[in-house]
Amino acid sequence: MTIAQAPAAAPGAGQPFLLIRNLVKDFDGVRAVDDISVTIAKGEIFALLGSSGCGKSTLLRMLAGFETPTSGTISLAGQDMVAVPPYLRPINMMFQSYALFPHLSVWDNVAFGLRRDGLPKAEVAERVEQMLALVQLGAFGKRKPHQLSGGQQQRVALARSLAKRPQLLLLDEPLGALDKKLREQTQMELTNIIEQVGVTCVMVTHDQDEAMSMATRIAVMSEGRILQVGAPGEIYETPNCRFVADFIGSVNMFEGRVLEDAPDHAVVRGADCSHYVSRGIGAAGETQVGVAVRPEKIGLQLHAPTLEQRASKAEHGHNCAQGVITSIAYFGNETRYHVRLDSGMDLRVARTNAARHEDTRLVREQRVWAWWDGSDIVVLTA
Repeated sequence: MTIAQAPAAAPGAGQPFLLIRNLVKDFDGVRAVDDISVTIAKGEIFALLGSSGCGKSTLLRMLAGFETPTSGTISLAGQDMVAVPPYLRPINMMFQSYALFPHLSVWDNVAFGLRRDGLPKAEVAERVEQMLALVQLGAFGKRKPHQLSGGQQQRVALARSLAKRPQLLLLDEPLGALDKKLREQTQMELTNIIEQVGVTCVMVTHDQDEAMSMATRIAVMSEGRILQVGAPGEIYETPNCRFVADFIGSVNMFEGRVLEDAPDHAVVRGADCSHYVSRGIGAAGETQVGVAVRPEKIGLQLHAPTLEQRASKAEHGHNCAQGVITSIAYFGNETRYHVRLDSGMDLRVARTNAARHEDTRLVREQRVWAWWDGSDIVVLTA
């Protein structure tokens, strides 16, 4: 039986395409994947994001069949996959190293799996040509892998993975071998190709930018568990715990105690200022919380914020603190400031350089006011 002939049940109405339930993997008493449950829809590009050792690659290998779960279930299109060997799963995996055969041409690399499945020569040729055209390498079929750039090799590996028309495509750090500039360029190309084919994709990465730019949804992992699942904007703007807030992008984390919590607002008292949150947070009085504010949400100026600058009159006198600029870094599109607040906290501020000439009034060792809106605050108890 070939992969293409593996039995598959049609998913029921409303049933997730990929269903992972209570998945656990132990290695010699060490839990690498700890009771993970997640559902993935057909056609999604789903990213597993986390630092090294968090369990994301182990989870991917269990989906591929290279590791057997200690317990739990994996269902693809309604079919239980745990007992199905890797070579019978309608799944293909693209490795970080690409694993291209150096002695074969690009054409033969893409054709390799199809020939192993015993497809007719005419069908093999048709699929290979389709895949090379899809990844825009039709003119490179006779070249060997070493004659291609890193980005081109990556596209050959993708063409080989898609040629067998898998139901699920697994990507293990797909762009990790590329330099920064090529990686950014290839992210868009890879996403467009996957969306054009319509294949469901699960990718593993530790690169936040890669996950944010490519995935429809992201699962942030730590110590074998999924901490939060959501769209990139949701993960960034409304993290559900301190780890996610700190792991995704850059964040300023104030500490404070809840003074007031009403349905339409809350007040948190911190060492540098009181924070007025423009919504209720559902926390009891005196609860110790973290107040997260992203650097790009913070204004920086020489004078205290005026009433006209505030989003509402209720915020006047809140959400602002004084400090001294300790460093300035210019990055072209933005300038980043470090401000040492009076409490000793190091505040990070990012200002977009929308105009060609940067505002030169702000210099190191200058005393400034930092301020932010209550709608940009995320209060975290976990």
